[in-house]
Amino acid sequence: MKRRRFLKTLAMAAPLLLSPLAPKAFAGLFDELTDVLPDEVTSMLKSGKKLISGFEDITPEQEHYIGRSVAAVILSKYPYCNHRNGQRYVNVMGQALAQASDRPETFGGYHFLILDTAEINALSAPGGFVFVTKGLLGCCGSEDAVASVLAHEIGHVQRKHGLQAIQKSRITEGATALALTGTATLSGGKLKEVTRAFDDSIQDITTTMIDSGYSRSFEDEADQDAVVIMQRMGYDPNAIVDMLNVMRTRFTPQSKGFARTHPSPTDRINNVLAMIGKYHRPVAVKPRNDRFASMTKGL
Repeated sequence: MKRRRFLKTLAMAAPLLLSPLAPKAFAGLFDELTDVLPDEVTSMLKSGKKLISGFEDITPEQEHYIGRSVAAVILSKYPYCNHRNGQRYVNVMGQALAQASDRPETFGGYHFLILDTAEINALSAPGGFVFVTKGLLGCCGSEDAVASVLAHEIGHVQRKHGLQAIQKSRITEGATALALTGTATLSGGKLKEVTRAFDDSIQDITTTMIDSGYSRSFEDEADQDAVVIMQRMGYDPNAIVDMLNVMRTRFTPQSKGFARTHPSPTDRINNVLAMIGKYHRPVAVKPRNDRFASMTKGL
């Protein structure tokens, strides 16, 4: 029953995910998860004996498939946002910011998707799958503020924080399956069984991302990376402070998402100010503001 609901969620997202302007990897994930795996492949996966000692041993290809599995679970928990201009906007901006990072390329590329929930949150799966909620975008009053959110998540990806969180759970079994099969045998629907082999470990990492959050040191590193990436792209990192101040006013004791999985906005503001110095209100850039207003209208 759970798997049927999972596939139904992906099927509902297919029209957007199959769009040429949307993350193509999500469409591929949908296709492969709905195939049937031959019995002989199943037995091969279950017979694996080789162990992977840590996240450093995971190849870029394996990271990609781990990230796709995590992305699928996230899509089963949150609906996607059917706002094409917003999706296009976030993807174009995200791709540009990723190119300014210390890890401009991943095995399957970076992919960005807006989730249709008022929860204030953003999530980044291994390999470059980045999700941001409507609730968090609602805390952004400018393009620079949106850039601060995306750059923070790119920071998690480039430092492989997701893989390190998986390593702390039950990654060994699933990583072993990937190590033994390789990318050649993962075509034609075989990803479905690899995803099943990862059920426990993938659930662990998504629980960490959604419910527990990364360590304080990881969040500080991602904020540091966000400052650097924004400066490289000409965005004003003071917008991070603006976004966090809005976020702080919208949190309640019942808030989920960032409120539960990240350090307090006040602590994060202090961390950012330690890097950029005294706060200065970002200078309004009309073309950016017009673009932001146009692309997010009705979001």
